[in-house]
Amino acid sequence: MIKVYGIKTCGSVKKALKYFDTKGIEYEFIDFKKTPPTKEQVEKWAKAVGLKLLLNTRGTKYRTLKLKDMNLNDEEKLEWMVKEPLLIKRPVIEFEDKVIVAFDEAVYDEVF
Repeated sequence: MIKVYGIKTCGSVKKALKYFDTKGIEYEFIDFKKTPPTKEQVEKWAKAVGLKLLLNTRGTKYRTLKLKDMNLNDEEKLEWMVKEPLLIKRPVIEFEDKVIVAFDEAVYDEVF
């Protein structure tokens, strides 16, 4: 079963869910606001796709918290993503042994 992590109001998450709905692909949606990811999940995602891709440095939450000014190391970045899941680029898709971050229709067409 495909697991889609994110928040319902996120544009990229909406695109991903619409993609799966249109293709008739079943998925389970996990809302970061109701079920925040565990440290283990965030570490697994970071290991799979890289911390640079996983951390959303272009989002409002990143700017509001002024994380750029803090000069964080990788461990601190992971801790912030666990504490503030909205710092994670969305959606995060788990499928079999794969992790895909963000919405890219071409990548989705290849994988699904």
